Amino acid sequence: MTGKRPHDLDDEGDTKRVRSNDGSPAPPARQEVNGTADSAAAKKAAAQARIAALKAKISGTNPSTAPAVLRAPVPSPAAAPPPTSASNGAASSLDAQRAAAKRKGDEIMARIKAQRNGGATASPVANGARSPAPPKPAAEPAPPSEKDLRIAEARRKAAELASQRNSASAPPPPRQEARGARGGLGIGLHPSLMGDLGVPSRSKTQGPKFSTTKGNQAQAPVKTNPYLATSTAEDEAGSTPATHFDDAIYDPTISSRRGGERKSRDLVFNQKGKFIAQANALKRQAEMEEMKRRYAFEARKTEIEEAGDKAFLVPAPPDVEWWDAGILAEGATTYEGWEKSNRVEHEGSIITAYIQHPILLQPPQEKLAPAPKPMPLTSKEQAKLRRQRRMADMKEEQAKVRLGLKDPAPPKVKKSNMMRVLGEQAVKDPTAVEARVNAEIAARKNTHEQANLNRKLTPEERAEKLKKQQEADAALGIHVAVFRVESLSSGKHRYQVDKNAKDHALTGIVVLHPSFNLIVVEGGSHSIAAYKKLLISRIHWSENTLPLSSGANNSSTFTAGSSNFSTAANEARETWLNPVNEEGSLKDLSGNGCKLVWEGEARGRVFKAWGSKVCVSEGEVREVLRRSGMENMWTLGRSLGGGA
Repeated sequence: MTGKRPHDLDDEGDTKRVRSNDGSPAPPARQEVNGTADSAAAKKAAAQARIAALKAKISGTNPSTAPAVLRAPVPSPAAAPPPTSASNGAASSLDAQRAAAKRKGDEIMARIKAQRNGGATASPVANGARSPAPPKPAAEPAPPSEKDLRIAEARRKAAELASQRNSASAPPPPRQEARGARGGLGIGLHPSLMGDLGVPSRSKTQGPKFSTTKGNQAQAPVKTNPYLATSTAEDEAGSTPATHFDDAIYDPTISSRRGGERKSRDLVFNQKGKFIAQANALKRQAEMEEMKRRYAFEARKTEIEEAGDKAFLVPAPPDVEWWDAGILAEGATTYEGWEKSNRVEHEGSIITAYIQHPILLQPPQEKLAPAPKPMPLTSKEQAKLRRQRRMADMKEEQAKVRLGLKDPAPPKVKKSNMMRVLGEQAVKDPTAVEARVNAEIAARKNTHEQANLNRKLTPEERAEKLKKQQEADAALGIHVAVFRVESLSSGKHRYQVDKNAKDHALTGIVVLHPSFNLIVVEGGSHSIAAYKKLLISRIHWSENTLPLSSGANNSSTFTAGSSNFSTAANEARETWLNPVNEEGSLKDLSGNGCKLVWEGEARGRVFKAWGSKVCVSEGEVREVLRRSGMENMWTLGRSLGGGA
């Protein structure tokens, strides 16, 4: 189903308020029963008549004299309430108004009780306003007094104020769950009217309109009519309060007071510029703190500068400079009269007619500058240069042949062009021509190989060339590297360390100790980089190998060939420098490794040659390294290991 089901009719024949699909109120359904339409018209007419009578009563005029617009047809005697005026017509207008107000209150209370019990429906009202039964005016009403006019004016203002409040902020009336009229003249009494009469409202109490914790917890005060008042004495006694229409207790100057009501507090607005002043105060405080920090920093900076200036103050010049002391007369403390008494022209004077020219020294930084590298060429550019060079050489050869300085080169005969170059001879004797071509090919090959051998360097020349390169590398600057090796018990490892250091022309020392071994090398940058790569990456320190022979007198690197420490070398070879343990099996070198302890540059070489030293104690190690000024390297290397 896409639409909504139609509402059922109530007992009085009114239809419920029907809403369309978009939520807007739809027009009421068309009445098909004539009896229901007549009843609704009669109720509407009765309501209009009551409204006209109420307005006439407030204005103090006779309802019969009201404007024609407000008049409505009087309903049937069965539907209209019975007249309440006295038969003699002698009662005053004030008594009639009091009786009408009392009857109105009784009617409202009966209607509320009926709604609560689900019984009879409420009497019709117009537009949510009070609908009291219009009293029958007296035949000859007396003229209203000044007090009546004042009361009527106050009530009129109260009605206007209540209507404005209800139209602006009054909540909608509560929905009735029981079946009955939901619109038109069958709606219930407005909650504001219930509050004025002291009747508890069935609608939910509105929350406060300000966002505070205390206000959210407390209930909002019930709106009351300030022009009406209740009996304070009766409220304190606990009895039922009288209606606001009771003129005996009515006082327009006293506002209504109810027990337990929460008094609303007045809105207190912050003065303009309050928070701006607070922000400015915070800014000024931050600026003052920043200024204090800046002044403190400047003071510290000034103290530091003054201390530094005092350290570099130039003393006052002496009365006589030291280089002039030998020229002035003996005992002279000033330069006064130095023209008459000086030793410049005497024999043995330090000032002579000879000029000394100091030896010019090359600046040390120029030799460390790298040589300019040639511009790299692409493969096409290299082929072009080779072609041009060969073309120039060929033109030079051709010029020498034209001048007779050189014999022309014989034709280059190959097996591919043999029949074309030697046409007739090849046809006559092809075997002889082929042998001739093979001989020429072999001769050209021999000539090429001999030229290569002539250009090849001999071992002595290669060693000399390598030595020159290493010297040039060391001339650019001496680099130092220090390594820590946990164990050098393997002879293969000792040989690799020793042989590569000598091949790279490195100087330094290898300190052998039971706890760990220290390697100190110095040389050129290229040699140090190659040796560092060897120790860190290329050597497998965890591998162990057997010695070449099992003889006890087998010579080993670092431990033989020197008589200076033969006893220590023998002990080391037998114990911690032996690759085999006491049981005869290879030692486990799984935890062995090499670490770079330090690397840097030095002014020059400290060690004159490459060597080694076997040290049993730590004091002996420091004594050996103290000679070269590197005893701190042992402490640094020991800090890198966990076992030392």
